[in-house]
Amino acid sequence: MNNLQTEISKRPSKATSLAIDGLFIAITCFVTAFINIKLPLLSNGGLVHLGNVPLFIAAIIFGKRTGAIAGAFGMGLFDLLSGWVIWSPFTFVIVGLMGYITGVITQKPNHKTFKWSLFAIFVACIIKIIGYYIAEGIIYGNWIAPTASIPGNIVQVGLAAILVLPILPTLRKRLNK
Repeated sequence: MNNLQTEISKRPSKATSLAIDGLFIAITCFVTAFINIKLPLLSNGGLVHLGNVPLFIAAIIFGKRTGAIAGAFGMGLFDLLSGWVIWSPFTFVIVGLMGYITGVITQKPNHKTFKWSLFAIFVACIIKIIGYYIAEGIIYGNWIAPTASIPGNIVQVGLAAILVLPILPTLRKRLNK
């Protein structure tokens, strides 16, 4: 078998990719909706959730496309279904970008390490902080109030990193079998 045939046989079928994408959209939306803590102490409300866990797994294990789709549609759908409708377009872009960039950083074979995964999650955290700062500034018409959300965003991504990074090697081994 030539190299092209070998490479094609390694890729999941379109049906498999679609199923994986749909599964991660559903898991991301579900986990965001049901494993969260509302932060009423912040001046603008807020929510710390574990939706970033399946998002990072999707992006690091299955790549930038699945990461972007899981983030954009999974968390965007959560916003639409849970009363955070005004946030949905911002979430779609911000979290979709988080998933995409995480997948881009970790897609090379030599980037499938703890160090690169940690770096990718760190970059995603920066995207989240900047993206939601801008979104809140637009929504609230105030560029000071969004600073209150920064600690919650850091906790949210940091907690996801603590949960995701240790299980990545096991997930990779299981999926390579």
